[in-house]
Amino acid sequence: MKKIVALSLVAFSLMAEQYIQDVKAEIKETKQKIARLNANLKELESALPKEELTYKARAEAGYMLNSGNSDTEAFNIDAKLSGKWDLHTLEISMLWQYGEDNDVENTNRFLGELVYDYKLSQRLSLDYLMGYKDDKFSGFDYQFYTGPGAKYVTIKTDFQDLTLDGNLLYAKDKIFGSTDRTYAAYRVQGVYNMQLLENLKFHQTLNYRSEFSDIENYFAYSKTGLSTRLSDIFSAGVAYYIDYTNKPALTGKTSTDTKFTFNLIADY
Repeated sequence: MKKIVALSLVAFSLMAEQYIQDVKAEIKETKQKIARLNANLKELESALPKEELTYKARAEAGYMLNSGNSDTEAFNIDAKLSGKWDLHTLEISMLWQYGEDNDVENTNRFLGELVYDYKLSQRLSLDYLMGYKDDKFSGFDYQFYTGPGAKYVTIKTDFQDLTLDGNLLYAKDKIFGSTDRTYAAYRVQGVYNMQLLENLKFHQTLNYRSEFSDIENYFAYSKTGLSTRLSDIFSAGVAYYIDYTNKPALTGKTSTDTKFTFNLIADY
């Protein structure tokens, strides 16, 4: 009886050892298969064509001419061009507003921005912002700001979208007849679009830029617009701009500039 038990234990031990060896061999073979599959996957991915550079452009142009007791002329150009390739996006935007009253210039404002985005996910991306503002009647010769940040798409549906972004900035202000002033600043911005009706779209851009060490030195900008599609390319729209400076550059300058425009819009 003891011999039978001993033989049984020996046989069990041999079977267990063989089973362990078989499992180890299977693990080794599986790892080799995974390595081959990963190598094949990389080869297939490298064979895929790279995403081509795609462009998107939008331009809004408005013009007003009035004659009679007063001769008034005003126009604005609000344009944006963006290019996308792989995970990268480069966007250039500009706004130019000009006006005269009885042949006397009363508006001359330019705002340009360059933004580079690197997409981390479907909603989150890193960006770098560079902006330049020149307003002849604000008291500032020019304003310049630049710095890194992040952008997050908080809402993305078929009829509405909301994007929030924030940047840490190096800012430089040049005041007429004064020296340059540089400081650390930040900017937060929200961009919202909504399809109100089948042929009526609402747009809102709102941003706030402020100095870190002097919270009274801040600037706010808003654009509210409505547009309706005329064709595959052209639309008609209205827009209302608000440009606010909490601490005007020179005494006698107002804090708020507003502009209401009727525009012909082209999308490419």
